[in-house]
Amino acid sequence: MSEHLFIITGGPGSGKSSLINALAARGYRTMPEAGRAIIRDQVAIGGSALPWADRALFAELMLGWEMRSHREALAIASPVLMDRGIPDVVGYLTLCGLPVPDHVERAAKVHAYNRQVFLAPYWDAIFTQDAERKQDRAEAEATGRVMAETYRRLGYRIMELPLAGIEQRADFVTARLRAA
Repeated sequence: MSEHLFIITGGPGSGKSSLINALAARGYRTMPEAGRAIIRDQVAIGGSALPWADRALFAELMLGWEMRSHREALAIASPVLMDRGIPDVVGYLTLCGLPVPDHVERAAKVHAYNRQVFLAPYWDAIFTQDAERKQDRAEAEATGRVMAETYRRLGYRIMELPLAGIEQRADFVTARLRAA
């Protein structure tokens, strides 16, 4: 059963990872985001599975990471907060204008999560770029929209996080988890 797996998604720089870290500090189990780790690894080895080099290969590595995270999270009895999920790979490919291979679409349907998905909307006040987050504001906003559309198409309900500080966002998520 996957009802205890809760996804937090959204565009880059919307506060997802900071929120996940705050919830981990409160004792919740979490799974990290694939993208940043893959970028660090690929840069370290001179690999080409990077969003600015080979987006399709980058997506395949993200898929493998997210499937592993899903499998690990299923073995945990308590709620697990996922920094993105398999449907994010579908959204990423869609955002890039790349075809979504059948196996990626199938993975998003077969490996389910709780139907309530938390979306961190684009928030100009906290958006920043860095060595691993090269997207501009327009792409960050578009990513949030595409992720919401992708999750809805796959049967998930989107709950938008408030534009508030990390602790207030953590309180918001905690209240929803208790109600679930």
